[in-house]
Amino acid sequence: MPKYHKITPAEALAKLAKVDTKYIELFEHGTLGVELYQPEKIDKQQPHERDEIYVIISGSGIFYCDGERMDFAAGDFLFVPARMEHRFEEFTDDFLTWVFFYGPKGGENPSTK
Repeated sequence: MPKYHKITPAEALAKLAKVDTKYIELFEHGTLGVELYQPEKIDKQQPHERDEIYVIISGSGIFYCDGERMDFAAGDFLFVPARMEHRFEEFTDDFLTWVFFYGPKGGENPSTK
């Protein structure tokens, strides 16, 4: 196994274009799973069993999470605890994000920091 792994957004998009889904899993290591996600018009995702992080590659819009809405744009980091309702709304046509799932089902214990 290589000491490192690199995936560019262009490489990930090329792989996504070959499947009939809005996301593609690209990498796994231990509990970490990395995906690329590109919904069209409406984000229909449901809460997940594991904690997740989004790092926005491109686009902007509104992020709904646990009853609150906030703006998001390229470069933003978004954390969502396991089983929490969330979705992207009113996003631009160029919206694309990395998704990082990690930890056990049900999520990790909250940090005390």
